[in-house]
Amino acid sequence: MDLSTESISTQWQNLLAFTPRLIGALLILFLFYLLGRFLSMSLSALIRRISKDRIHETFFRTFIKLLCLYLGVILALNVVGLEKLSLSILAGGGVTAIVLGFAFREIGENFIAGVFLAFSRPFNVGDLINSEGIEGRVQSIQLRNTHLRADDGRDIFVPSSQLFSKPVINYTRDGLRRFSFNVGIDYANDAKAACDLLLDAVTAFNGVLEDPAPATSISSLEPQYVELIVHYWQNVFDGEVDGRALRINVMDACRKALLENNYTVSAETTSNIAVTGNINQ
Repeated sequence: MDLSTESISTQWQNLLAFTPRLIGALLILFLFYLLGRFLSMSLSALIRRISKDRIHETFFRTFIKLLCLYLGVILALNVVGLEKLSLSILAGGGVTAIVLGFAFREIGENFIAGVFLAFSRPFNVGDLINSEGIEGRVQSIQLRNTHLRADDGRDIFVPSSQLFSKPVINYTRDGLRRFSFNVGIDYANDAKAACDLLLDAVTAFNGVLEDPAPATSISSLEPQYVELIVHYWQNVFDGEVDGRALRINVMDACRKALLENNYTVSAETTSNIAVTGNINQ
């Protein structure tokens, strides 16, 4: 009985001796948690003042919090007397990172690619982009993927690794967009005069830019017709211009101009007219 009482008393004394260190360790963790929140909020406010890019803010806020928590755990372990454990965590961090890297390789690739895209990105929210045949308007940008909205309403989530390693076509980066269409006329017609006529028809519309200037030319000599091509430019950032309506009006004006001037439009017109460029502006 005396031995049991003595053992309990010893354990109690050890607990009382350990309690201050445990409280100190918990206090360190709490202080580093508060430090992480303070630093992350301060950095977020700074980033919001110098940039509107939310992905930068999200990345740095998360990174600062995790870094402060990691340092707090290391110091707390030292306070409670677990120096060897803290050293093993420091030494094993690299090994753990390698193991996790192999286990979650694709997730790691997307995350790292997202970090690089956060600092050097060829597109922003609202841009119309195409990557490996996947086309849509950017709705949101995250570290792991980018949310696109296709013309038919589909929501597409493209991994960051694809956008980082594959070619990305940005249709709206500077607001300038070139649209084209082809039309066939008879070999007996004056192709050069037809080009001038089509150019006059295109330049008559508000919304068609003067610089870069529209252009017309002979595209090819097909077996049954001479193919002409018409190019014009539009500022897609101009909210007063409906790109779809402008395209329809330009093409219809070119059609009328040819017919009113007695040009023979090829009987293969259905297959000859081919519009290029996305017109959903």
